[in-house]
Amino acid sequence: MAAIPRKKILEKFRKMIAGGVPIVGGGAGTGLSAKAEEAGGIDLIIIYNSGRYRMAGRGSAAGLLAYGNANEIVKEMAYEVLPVVKKTPVLAGVNGTDPFVIMPLLLAELKTMGFSGVQNFPTIGLFDGQMRQSFEETGMGFGLEVDMIAAAHELDLLTTPYVFNPDEARAMTKAGADIIVAHMGVTTGGSIGATSAKSLDDCVTEIDAIAEAARVVRKDVILLCHGGPISMPDDARYILERCKGLHGFYGASSMERLPAEAAIARQTADFKAVTLGGTIVAKKKKG
Repeated sequence: MAAIPRKKILEKFRKMIAGGVPIVGGGAGTGLSAKAEEAGGIDLIIIYNSGRYRMAGRGSAAGLLAYGNANEIVKEMAYEVLPVVKKTPVLAGVNGTDPFVIMPLLLAELKTMGFSGVQNFPTIGLFDGQMRQSFEETGMGFGLEVDMIAAAHELDLLTTPYVFNPDEARAMTKAGADIIVAHMGVTTGGSIGATSAKSLDDCVTEIDAIAEAARVVRKDVILLCHGGPISMPDDARYILERCKGLHGFYGASSMERLPAEAAIARQTADFKAVTLGGTIVAKKKKG
């Protein structure tokens, strides 16, 4: 699949926004997830390293730790996902703080492979406290992710960065981000999801602040929400009905892990509920 031009993607999204249709993006940790999401009408598919861990039964936060080379994992996953996606833009999660890549070359390679855009993942934005301070002080801060988004914008790739506060929203919008994704934390729910999260009303307040900060820089920036307690369609509906000028939702665990967990468990239980014909006949004869 060839990369879909950024201009074409944005034209479609502008029409959707004008028509009141939400933009929905989703993570894909497997080719099957990507095929199913496309069949459901998804607007963007993003692949990044945590998708591999998530669909292997590990928490998405595994993507933040040193269990593998995030950028190389995404390139490996590309050979599974890109060939089965027929018409949907596919974006790459890029570890912008990786000190062992030449970023312009990596971004150009991703575009050649067929990626239409990028997102900043793994992201330093999910760290706080002493650990975040250590990253920032030792040259591995969020600013490198902003630089990566700026470089991708220069290559005319669609850019959809995660941000966690108004300051980051302003920085990413100034860097040329097309879509700002307000990240509310690791998704809750299911067998390996987070158990602590802010409330949906807290999310409304934070998303509004992020949206306002981004629009101070550029009024036409597109805003999506993601993560935390926004894990099911009703949660997304609650947020979209209350946030000013929010244009859609991006799901990762909520788009592939949670549906898979529920559907496979239910299907297995249904098979286990089937009784053996011979057993039933034997019981009837004995009676």
